[in-house]
Amino acid sequence: MTILSQVVQDERTARMALSMIVEPDDAVTGRLLRELGTLELFRLAEGDESMPGLSVVDAQVWRAQFQRSDARTLEQNLVAAERAGIGTLIPGDNEWPTALDDLGDRRPYVLWTRGTTSFLARPLSDLVTITGARASTSYGEHVAGQLASDLANAERLVVAGGAYGIEGAAHQAALASGGDTIAVMANGVDRMYPMGHRELLERVADLGLLISEVPPGAVPTRHRFIARARLMAALSTATVVVEAGARSGSMKVAESAQELGRMVGAVPGPVTSATSAGPHRLLRDKDCAVITDATDLYLALETRDVERGSSASLLMPERTVSSARDVRQM
Repeated sequence: MTILSQVVQDERTARMALSMIVEPDDAVTGRLLRELGTLELFRLAEGDESMPGLSVVDAQVWRAQFQRSDARTLEQNLVAAERAGIGTLIPGDNEWPTALDDLGDRRPYVLWTRGTTSFLARPLSDLVTITGARASTSYGEHVAGQLASDLANAERLVVAGGAYGIEGAAHQAALASGGDTIAVMANGVDRMYPMGHRELLERVADLGLLISEVPPGAVPTRHRFIARARLMAALSTATVVVEAGARSGSMKVAESAQELGRMVGAVPGPVTSATSAGPHRLLRDKDCAVITDATDLYLALETRDVERGSSASLLMPERTVSSARDVRQM
């Protein structure tokens, strides 16, 4: 009888298999990965010896995830993913986004990819996440589209989640401007979700990049949407919330960005608009920049870097930022 540890013969296969067994954003699994390595983790998962840092009960709960997995099915899924031509990145690969290492034990086990993975090797300062409400207004979509277009024209990379509303507008504008964009999925990269964005997401896969920490075939769940927020935040030097409810997934991205020390910006809107409640809360309660256009973003990043004594993450050449500042002061 085949057992799980016989299926995983190397680090990459083991991490791929791990993503098929354990839900993402599991700090316990992340710690064990760091302390033991993936192959040793699988060996211990199938045994009954004590687990470092876990009580007997906690170890039983953790091992139950592996006991529910069938080795033969897992092996078939790994073969199917390889035949489908879906790529993978693991820590240590040349194109692994080292910005994700800032997540510590919450770092993804593996990234499943479709598209241009070299985007992930670009400097953190090149990437900006745009997120916001699915039930967006025409105002929000206009602002998101203009911001994404300006970033694309400045040869920066737009990161979003492929959703309806603000995120879809950001992807569309980046592509229309001939720019680069990444869609971070809460489901397998072989499943287009939402279905209404199938054509858009296929274009992103062809011209940009789709990534996910869950394996091919995986469906989106509430936990996976919540877990995805930390990836969207960690990948970029800044997160801009265009429109969002006071409690929403987009606000979770902003909160994750702040926890990581990334810059957060918010677009103000009408005080009567429920879709602007989230950005207004950020602007009122958090260390957050007012963003009305790309120039605001550039200047906010410049101010942050001056305060930190660094100019490494400026989004525009100094002469462009200076010109923008001069216009604001006229």
